[in-house]
Amino acid sequence: MLDIAHDEWLRRAKALEESGAHHIDGDDEYGGGATYPAVSPRDGRVLAQIADGGADEMDAAVAAARRAFDSGPWPRLAPAERGRVLVRVADLLEERREELALAVSLEMGKPITDAYEIELRAAVTTFRWYGQLADKLTDESPHTAPDALALVTREPAGVVGAVVPWNFPLTLAGWKVAPALAAGCTVVLKPSENSPLSALLLARIATEAGLPPGVLNVVNGKGPVAGRAIGLHPDVDVLAFTGSTAVGRHFLHYAADSNLKRVWLELGGKSPNIVLPDAPDLDRAAATAAWGIFFNQGEMCTAPSRLLVHSSIAERVTEAVVTRARELRVGDPLDPATEMGALVGESHLGRVLDHIGTGREEGARLRTGGERILTGTGGTYLEPTVFDGVDPGMRLAREEIFGPVLSVLAFDDLDEAVRLANATEYGLAAGLWTSDLSTAHKVSRALKAGTVWVNCYEEGDLTVPFGGMKQSGNGRDKSVHALEKYTELKATWIQL
Repeated sequence: MLDIAHDEWLRRAKALEESGAHHIDGDDEYGGGATYPAVSPRDGRVLAQIADGGADEMDAAVAAARRAFDSGPWPRLAPAERGRVLVRVADLLEERREELALAVSLEMGKPITDAYEIELRAAVTTFRWYGQLADKLTDESPHTAPDALALVTREPAGVVGAVVPWNFPLTLAGWKVAPALAAGCTVVLKPSENSPLSALLLARIATEAGLPPGVLNVVNGKGPVAGRAIGLHPDVDVLAFTGSTAVGRHFLHYAADSNLKRVWLELGGKSPNIVLPDAPDLDRAAATAAWGIFFNQGEMCTAPSRLLVHSSIAERVTEAVVTRARELRVGDPLDPATEMGALVGESHLGRVLDHIGTGREEGARLRTGGERILTGTGGTYLEPTVFDGVDPGMRLAREEIFGPVLSVLAFDDLDEAVRLANATEYGLAAGLWTSDLSTAHKVSRALKAGTVWVNCYEEGDLTVPFGGMKQSGNGRDKSVHALEKYTELKATWIQL
């Protein structure tokens, strides 16, 4: 449990001195010398000057990863040895949990309590889980004729390029990096330009834990430059990306224009959260709906941004969500009492406000919020926002906002609820609240989503896979299934 006062976090933030260098081949490097400022959404303060990488830095990182894969020890270690290193990474992440949580909170605006209790718990758990899994995997030997032996083996795919966003910078990096390393691959990680500090700390900690040089490299930089360079690089074998659907399309083009590398995409969402009149606890359903859309400032691909409520209970549920939104404590991310922090930056705040303005123009009813607040802090804060009377054709109901903005849509029967839920190009996640077991099974099957939560939201652990359908992407993070992205299946037939 986090037990550090606001004043102490403020002191630590003022004393923070982090290097913004790339981490390549086991060392920190600034490359060609170009830098950009990492600006905290908390107050607009410049946290550090970050090395601004491009094609040259990416070439150096990929070359280091290729050497480490082709001739280094990592892919050739016994899986148990690789596992022990990953567990050591988890141990060091736990030891430096407060420092890492501070970096996450400052660079992307997440409340420090959430950064420590949720983000860092997930990162530590991920590296430990895959470390413990590394030597538990088995190959196959299918039954054949007596004069032959067939072997089916999974081999590490090679150099993995991982590109991750800023909203959960360590969790999502862990979901890519840990299974790739467990499989015996080497990795080049390109974090978001908005959240480089936590990724760089992760890489340095991993090197300290015993990863050989070149096994995990981090190159900072902007998406159109550094991201494009990793996507087009002919020596990257696999590309794993989490981010917007628009950018995911670019990576598919990059693969087609280079070496046809495999591209795994976890993309956007416009997740429906369906509340039926027979929900086991309407108050809990409403409280969870409010928590889900306002947690992490609504900056979640799985955020339940469309609340679909039966018309007979729509006003009761909506009013409960509105009441919670008005009670929510929005403020300094470094205050342990803060429940919702700052949006990641000015440009993103502007995009969210544009969606709110369009919602008003299109005729949705603004029940609460919708305004920028705490402007005197220099930070990027927004009121929790709820619209009802939303029509399925409105932008509020169709486009991913990636902010604390909830759209409430009413329905009259179950078939209509399923139609509304599936009326989106996305298919990442969905929620359903019902007491009827048959309804839970039937609707869960009918929903076109990679994850369906019943009578809960955002629950799960490392044992279950995570990923989307339709334009929410392909492939799966988490669980044993994540290793499928980072291995090649080989069949060997031996004539006896």
